[in-house]
Amino acid sequence: MSDDRVARLNEFARKKHPGLVGIELDICEPELVTGHMKVAEPVIAGTGFLWAPVVITLADWLCAAGMSPNLPEGASFTTVELKTNFLGSAKEGDIVSGRATPAHRGRTTHVWDVEVRNDNTDRVIALFRCTQMILYPKN
Repeated sequence: MSDDRVARLNEFARKKHPGLVGIELDICEPELVTGHMKVAEPVIAGTGFLWAPVVITLADWLCAAGMSPNLPEGASFTTVELKTNFLGSAKEGDIVSGRATPAHRGRTTHVWDVEVRNDNTDRVIALFRCTQMILYPKN
């Protein structure tokens, strides 16, 4: 099921912000979502390093994708809070990957944690946490 979900979500995101910056999902299960991107020139800041908002895009997209297999029938969700601690960065040509896991899956909110790594240096470059509010359909 994860392979079908991954293919569907990657196709959905292809022409949206995650796809435009080169993010690809690898795994999308209820308790684990992973994805990666190759750092290319368009996402390099004036400092010569990966733009911080792109790291947030990677992490946020992994969390959003993780909501898919966890939502009740007919429900949607929205992000109500997010936080990122930056510990490092990446340069053009590096591969950056993320690993998202749920810290809490309640009836009205989910909390997800993401560790973002520079695969070339094998260092954690960001720790991300977000809270998603589940939106139930109105009767």
